[in-house]
Amino acid sequence: MTEDLSLVIEETAIQMTKALDHLESELVKIRAGKATPNMLDGIMADYYGNPTAINQVANVTAMDARTLSVQPWEKNMLAVIERAIIAANIGINPQNDGNIIRLFLPPLTEERRKELVKRCNAEGEHAKVSIRNIRRDGIEDIKKLQKDGLSEDECKDAEVETQSLTDKYIVLIEKHLVAKEKEIMLV
Repeated sequence: MTEDLSLVIEETAIQMTKALDHLESELVKIRAGKATPNMLDGIMADYYGNPTAINQVANVTAMDARTLSVQPWEKNMLAVIERAIIAANIGINPQNDGNIIRLFLPPLTEERRKELVKRCNAEGEHAKVSIRNIRRDGIEDIKKLQKDGLSEDECKDAEVETQSLTDKYIVLIEKHLVAKEKEIMLV
């Protein structure tokens, strides 16, 4: 296999790994019954005119399995963070006591659990589409190399290898989704 071809396959594998990592980070944000500080990842508060992640302007900790506490480093950020959490519409009402914000997670109903599973499946579908797009781009790069004089047999082998990479990552995505669904549906 030529160096150019192995570079294309290596780059394809790297991109697929990034897509899988993105799926993992998105699944962590989806609540599965117990409180984790990662649930607030992606929620931005207005910090002196700049949208800033809550975990960069406050200390976010899990007090117990159903309670998160958000302690801002500056007192004047309490109301701003509270508004940002409300605006994020994550299904939790913040309670501000003047020093810290407490987030009490209500127990998940069967209906809410099913909604969360649907959301996980949607994220999984996005990841699969990304993997397939990466495969398409990799195969296009291989075909360009073929036009530049690479043998047809080497190109076919590289396409088969790209497809096997795709299949491997799709299976990994499915495993992540099954594990997350099991975690969510566990009462």
